[in-house]
Amino acid sequence: MSESELLNLHHLTTESRNRQTAEIHKASTFGILQMINDEDQKVAAAVQRVLPEIKTAVDCAYDSFQNGGRLIYTGAGTSGRLGVMDAVECPPTYSVSPDQVIGIMAGGPKAFLQAAEGIEDSEEAGAKDLKNIQLTSNDTVIAIAASGRTPYAAGALTYARKVGAHTIALTCNENSAISKNADHRIEVVVGPEAITGSTRMKAATAHKMILNMISTAVMVKIGKVYENLMVDVNVSNKKLKERAISIIQSLTNASYDTARNTLEQANHHVKTAIVMLKTSTDQNQAKTLLDEANGFIDKAIENYHP
Repeated sequence: MSESELLNLHHLTTESRNRQTAEIHKASTFGILQMINDEDQKVAAAVQRVLPEIKTAVDCAYDSFQNGGRLIYTGAGTSGRLGVMDAVECPPTYSVSPDQVIGIMAGGPKAFLQAAEGIEDSEEAGAKDLKNIQLTSNDTVIAIAASGRTPYAAGALTYARKVGAHTIALTCNENSAISKNADHRIEVVVGPEAITGSTRMKAATAHKMILNMISTAVMVKIGKVYENLMVDVNVSNKKLKERAISIIQSLTNASYDTARNTLEQANHHVKTAIVMLKTSTDQNQAKTLLDEANGFIDKAIENYHP
């Protein structure tokens, strides 16, 4: 990344002043909130405009999963935290391995709680963090940077392309510097922030929405969702057990007690319990049906022949 790309901030949309909030310092409490809310309402429309690019990212991640690869988010500051948050929610929600969706943040786990902004200026650190997880050509790397110019993200993308992984730059400025380092780009332009340069606001909201969309869409495509229910939820506490029972009841019309007992017979595997009730089979038969259907409930049920 050139020095001019690194230092020239004033031309970036994310660093521009917002005329609508120029007198926010004079506003009442409600007025402040109204201005922020008015700006937030622009975010969903901006995300809608880049749906084709988001689809490409989903296709890349799905291809990685089909080939034993991983989905990896990387970024610094708020961008890195967003990737970590999306990644850590995938195992409890969809019972995927913590190694299948990974969030890497400049500065490591400590930087999640206490800002370590200096590390974002190192391209070498971005590459090193991917080397440390043994990045392969089967993986998909999404580098997140609201400004589109963070050296840490640029270094990560450069290394990932060298390895042959799918690479996507997720930014909030058109023609972003780091987009040049990626195979694909998602440039979601939300406009100037309510507080100039505070990209933890609209930019971060847009990026959170997009990351949620990518991970959720991939999970749907690999069979982790049936109808619109999270049938692969990890039953790891009382709340999630109740959710699992409710899911089973919703899909099978079973009573609460029947759903709970079947879930326990299925070793708390929701999909297995559903197939057991839908096909009147035992735990072993239901598990076999699911395995043969690559985990897709509808295919498992269709393939059952009593």
